[in-house]
Amino acid sequence: MKILYAIQGTGNGHLSRAIDVIPCLEKHGAVDILVSGIQGDLKLPYKVKYQFKGLSFIFGKSGGVDLWKTVRRSNPTKLIKNIQNLPVEEYDLVVNDFEPVSAWACYFKNKPCISLSHQSAVLNAAFPQPEHQDRMGRLILEHYAPATAKYGFHFKSHGDGVYTPVIRKQVRDMQVSDKGHYTVYLPAYDDKTLIKRLSVFPSVQWDVFSKHNHKKVVHKNITIRPINNELFTASMASSSGVLCGAGFETPAEAMFLGKKLLVIPMKNQYEQHLNAALLKQMGVPVIKGLKPKYEDVIAHWILNGEPIAVDYPNRTQEIVNKIIFKHASDAYFTPVQTV
Repeated sequence: MKILYAIQGTGNGHLSRAIDVIPCLEKHGAVDILVSGIQGDLKLPYKVKYQFKGLSFIFGKSGGVDLWKTVRRSNPTKLIKNIQNLPVEEYDLVVNDFEPVSAWACYFKNKPCISLSHQSAVLNAAFPQPEHQDRMGRLILEHYAPATAKYGFHFKSHGDGVYTPVIRKQVRDMQVSDKGHYTVYLPAYDDKTLIKRLSVFPSVQWDVFSKHNHKKVVHKNITIRPINNELFTASMASSSGVLCGAGFETPAEAMFLGKKLLVIPMKNQYEQHLNAALLKQMGVPVIKGLKPKYEDVIAHWILNGEPIAVDYPNRTQEIVNKIIFKHASDAYFTPVQTV
């Protein structure tokens, strides 16, 4: 069987999940990989056949998506050409992780597209909604990458189509400890802002991973590091707690590792506000930004915060098997034992 696996390349969450999903797909046939997006820092340890600019949201430096840069850097003509030219009809199965080029190519060519993503779960009515409704944000989530069947991952499972997160083998195998520092990943804030706001807590060692710096910088009790997957994972596993955006993979991994968690949903990113609503229901503290009015919440979290207990079993192969069995032709399906 010939499979196209298409991955959203904005941010690192989709790419990190793909590292575990790809070998599960490969047990069923030959897999070609497509990545679109320009904001990812993680390199896949697999050959990528199709690499597109796609339709990426650009992180800003003051806590949110930079809408102007997002529009300015988009290239609708190139995007449409890529959609038209992508040969999705040559594949027996297209599996999509919130990737627009392959999704719309399937849509226009009447080809089934199977969504396996966090975004397939986040709008589920079974989960809590944020205090404010963002009609445009919801519209984007619903239509950014259309699919004929949807399977999702969320912080909690629900029914037969929403599963707990895929936790990377690298994270599952980590030795967990507590060396006293706090790991920070807030890519929508620049280093100057992070140093200014975190310096308010001089007794805390902050280990900050930054999208805006390419070399290590130490400022008193704050260490700024460029993004590095291995160093970040090790820092998180040996931390006292994790301060991050309300994305999906990093909060899920932090909770899996038994770390207390504080999240700041990114402005102009409705998906993160949906995530934050469920995390808040689970007991994770949520703040709207790094302004001084939130310093008491951060201080209380540092002194009194507690980890949230979760159960995230390794079901990735089982889930992939289920999708293959249901959506691939019987002529191509060969049962694979779950590891």
